[in-house]
Amino acid sequence: MQQFFLQLGNLLGIDKNSTSHTEKLISMAGVLLGLLTIREISSWYLADSSSLLMIASMGASAILIFGMPHGALSQPWPVLCGHLVSAAIGVTLSRFFPSAWWTPALAVALAMGTMHYLHCIHPPGGATAMVAVVGGEQVQALGYQYLLTPVLMNVVSLLLVAIIFNSFFPWRRYPVHLALASYTEPQLPKNFSGEPQPEDFDAALAELDSYRDITTEELTELYQRAKYRASLRIEEEKQQKRLLHRRKKG
Repeated sequence: MQQFFLQLGNLLGIDKNSTSHTEKLISMAGVLLGLLTIREISSWYLADSSSLLMIASMGASAILIFGMPHGALSQPWPVLCGHLVSAAIGVTLSRFFPSAWWTPALAVALAMGTMHYLHCIHPPGGATAMVAVVGGEQVQALGYQYLLTPVLMNVVSLLLVAIIFNSFFPWRRYPVHLALASYTEPQLPKNFSGEPQPEDFDAALAELDSYRDITTEELTELYQRAKYRASLRIEEEKQQKRLLHRRKKG
């Protein structure tokens, strides 16, 4: 029975969140501070109903930035470019096809594709694109001004709060490049030749005490694929050396 529930949990994608209670509370505090800032900014430019829609979009960003500060989708480029590109697409479609029933869906789809090509995938950007279409007359009246106020102002404010807030916690420094720059690689014992096992990946993730959007199984698969690619590269280098050696002898 235990094995059944284990397999069911894996099928449903229930992860083993190993972050401490302190880390969870810090994430909550960051989200609260970030969204209070966004609330004040949005209310300056939009009516209550429209500003709430805007906060819904930024609320999703806050979850990523403060809940997973080192995640690929949480970094400044995806957050900034993802929202702005999506906003531009949403505004453009709302101007050309304001009443079409398919406009919101097309806005999100185009935003997704564009974010792919610009390497700035940020899921909340889809909500920003949709708000530009369904946000009501006040949002649509802003036109492309929507990109600057409130979108750009909200995004920049949220990023600044994230940088300042996370700087108080060395293991959470944001963007992730700042955290990696201060990372000191642990020294392995001499002549170490062991292979990491799944439980080692679990222990390493727990040691980081930061939520990572990757499972132990994915890490294991990535490690095995990297080893395989390394073996192919090494074999190719050996063949090139043998070929070069033959040419020199010939």
